Amino acid sequence: MEQIVRGKFGCGILFVMKSCQQLSTPMPFSVKRYGLLIPLKHGVIFSHREISHSVLRSILKPRPILVSVNPAVQHIIPSRGYAMVVARILRGALKIRYLLLGGAVGGGMTLQKTYEQWKDSLPDMKWLDEYLPDSEQWNSFRGSLLEMKDKVKDNIEIDQPQDVKMGAIAFSKSEKVGDERKRMETLQQRIDQLQNELIQMQIKYQKEMERLEKENRELRKQLLLRGSNKIASKKVKKSLIDMYSDVLDELSEYDSSYNTQDHLPRVVVVGDQSSGKTSVLEMIAQARIFPRGAGEMMTRAPVKVTLSEGPYHIAQFRDSAREFDLTKESDLAELRREVEIRMKNSVRDGKTVSNDVISMSVKGPGLQRMVLVDLPGIISTVTSDMASDTREAIKQMSQLYMSNPNAIILCIQDGSVDAERSNVTDLVAQMDLQGKRTIFVLTKVDMAEENLTNPDRIKKILSGQLFPMKALGYFAVVTGRGKKDDSIQSIKDYEEQFFSNSRLFKDGMIMSSQVTTRNLSLAVSECFWKMVRETVEQQADAFKATRFNLETEWKNNFPRLRELDRDELFEKARGEILDEIINLSQVSPKEWEELLMKKIWDKVSMHVFENIYLPAAQTGNPGTFNTAVDIKLKQWAEQQLPQKSVESGWEGLQTEFQRFMERAKKRPEHDDIFDLLKTAVVDEAMRRHSWENKASEMLRVIQLNTLEDRSVNDKQHWDSAVKFLENSVKEKLQATEVILREMLGPSTKERWLYWQYQTEDQAKRSQVRNELEKILYSDYKHPPSLSYDELTTVRKNLQRSSVEVDNEYIRETWHPIYRRHFLKQSLARAYDCRKGYYLYHQGLETEVRVDCADVVLFWRIQQMLKVTANALRQQVMNREARRLDKEIKEVLEDYSQDMEKKTKLLTGRRVVLAEELKRVRQIQEKLEEFIQALNHEK
Repeated sequence: MEQIVRGKFGCGILFVMKSCQQLSTPMPFSVKRYGLLIPLKHGVIFSHREISHSVLRSILKPRPILVSVNPAVQHIIPSRGYAMVVARILRGALKIRYLLLGGAVGGGMTLQKTYEQWKDSLPDMKWLDEYLPDSEQWNSFRGSLLEMKDKVKDNIEIDQPQDVKMGAIAFSKSEKVGDERKRMETLQQRIDQLQNELIQMQIKYQKEMERLEKENRELRKQLLLRGSNKIASKKVKKSLIDMYSDVLDELSEYDSSYNTQDHLPRVVVVGDQSSGKTSVLEMIAQARIFPRGAGEMMTRAPVKVTLSEGPYHIAQFRDSAREFDLTKESDLAELRREVEIRMKNSVRDGKTVSNDVISMSVKGPGLQRMVLVDLPGIISTVTSDMASDTREAIKQMSQLYMSNPNAIILCIQDGSVDAERSNVTDLVAQMDLQGKRTIFVLTKVDMAEENLTNPDRIKKILSGQLFPMKALGYFAVVTGRGKKDDSIQSIKDYEEQFFSNSRLFKDGMIMSSQVTTRNLSLAVSECFWKMVRETVEQQADAFKATRFNLETEWKNNFPRLRELDRDELFEKARGEILDEIINLSQVSPKEWEELLMKKIWDKVSMHVFENIYLPAAQTGNPGTFNTAVDIKLKQWAEQQLPQKSVESGWEGLQTEFQRFMERAKKRPEHDDIFDLLKTAVVDEAMRRHSWENKASEMLRVIQLNTLEDRSVNDKQHWDSAVKFLENSVKEKLQATEVILREMLGPSTKERWLYWQYQTEDQAKRSQVRNELEKILYSDYKHPPSLSYDELTTVRKNLQRSSVEVDNEYIRETWHPIYRRHFLKQSLARAYDCRKGYYLYHQGLETEVRVDCADVVLFWRIQQMLKVTANALRQQVMNREARRLDKEIKEVLEDYSQDMEKKTKLLTGRRVVLAEELKRVRQIQEKLEEFIQALNHEK
């Protein structure tokens, strides 16, 4: 502008100011670096008082209006009458305004041209950002032009003699109104033209920056690809943002409730439901990665998205190795479906939202490095398909994340709805009163401009004058046109086109630095890393103090134990359980057979007595007894016995294994912290274990052949059978006595000596017993059931004693009494048969009236038990022990992957303390590694 003024008027310009402030010395204009005001190095400003005499005289003498310092360039206006003087004065004044405006515009264009030359010659973008004006400075320059126009219009005044003014007024009175109107219209058109040129200049600058950034991304992509092709053996170094994301993941696992001790920065995205939160995140990530629903709640859990730069545009979940190619629509659809599935799986117990964090990373060329957490949208009404506490749960979750004093709050407000309907702004205002960590984003500005009748309302929102909350910055974005199939690039083009044509932008209501998601992303990233650098070392110190406290507690409470977390304790317990399985092979065959025989007899003894021995013994004839026994034994062996034997073998294997486990508990080195886990593993393995199907078929054949043999070959076998019979009968007799004791109450001796008393029912049953024993005494071989006459007799006898009972009551008392009577008879016969082997061997049993058929029955059963136990022992030692070992290993493997099981079965302060200590150490180490890398990047 200085050259323009010099070329036209010389080296100086005289400005006449309305202000009466006196300046001691002439003051040249001083301007900022980028030319917000164009410098006039030789221009001088005089006050009205300084020129009141000399200048006024010069004007009265008809002198030049613009006085040049150069004497060679002087033009004297001839005196042609008052009318010509007035016309020239007006023309000169208008020319000054136009020349000043033109000079300002020309200076700006010259500066822009110089900037273009510099930009073409500079290879590094960072150097351009340092030395060239950004969009904010261009906006300041634009405002300065408007201010200069107002100053020139208001401050320049041409003094003239009173008589000249009167003549001019008389001459131009008829033309003044029309000329003024035309002048104002011309100035307004010029201002509009300048504003349009300035907007186009900024758009051109923005496009040039994007082009250079794109070239920069391509170069960085090539560098990253070249680096990834280096030697594979070299350790891959994580990027800075990935290291920071790992720290946050460790914290989320260490404290799923998001404890206040975690004050590491992250960008928390909050907003009302359907306000455009997810769309803003997608524009920042440059990919449509989240599911969508028309008016339906889609974000049901916090989603942590880690953005970082990489050669390819990919996304990956933290707990998965699969990479989704974000340039392919098929991969994008699968990614959105996976996010939706994970959200639904995280919601449990009838809830609508969950606190479980879904962690994913997105890499791509040119992405700003930051960590964002997308939270469920705040709702006003709970619908019928939601849990009743959904609104409060979302509010508490948002408050929990925003309560972190180092969290950056990205407050999303829907611009298409009334501001009075906003819920999120009040919530954010409560959590960040001063607005020192809040960035406000107004979405759907295109719809807002179309629907609002008062555009100033948007200006108030973006200047922080409408909502009660305060913020670091205010941004306006357009994140779509309401179409699901729009690509990110088409949305960016639509956003750029909208703001370039928007009247909000043209009228100066919105600054260029406040619009587009690109500027928003840059601002959020800059704020995020500033917060990280300021606070991360404090957090590292806090975890260092926590680690010291935990280590001190461990040394005081568990001084001689290693710090083993749940995983390490589980592996130790796994080894001990597998060692006990190996010990099963050390059990001798004899021990196995004795154990299995006992288990089988315990399983089948009730059936033998109730269904075989007792019914056959009631016949009273040895021939009939043997026939009934043969029939019942064959039926039993073909139907129930094989399966019962297999069950007995399974129980024997379990008993022996548990015996080893109990023996291990008594060792000095035993650690009782494993007891719950070991018991649960063994029980689960036994529940899954099943004997081989062909075992039953094999046992059926063996048992049938054994039970058919009725010949006792030697005296040793006979004595063994008699002893087996006696022991079995004594066990049953003892069990029957216990039943009668409960039924009849204390005996007469106990009542007299120990002051014990019968209940009313026990006394009644005692009287029934007395009547029934009379029947047994009168008929020693009484059948197992009572006749109707006997029942009537017993009832009548009791009525004489004032005891009223029915027939069913008498039968209930009769069964245990008769069983005791029968077992005593059987035991007496067994005693008689101790020396009856010779009679049996010679066939003289009937002649001497000694009935030993029941001894033969129990010898057959005993032989069957021995053969079955031997077969089961072979199966256990050869196959079932190995199968059990395999099943226990499977159970251990399943439990090792189930953290809930391990938490339930490995409990106690020792485990919790070791877990916390391990986590805190890992977090501290990762924080220190991150701080070191951060300082290295500086």
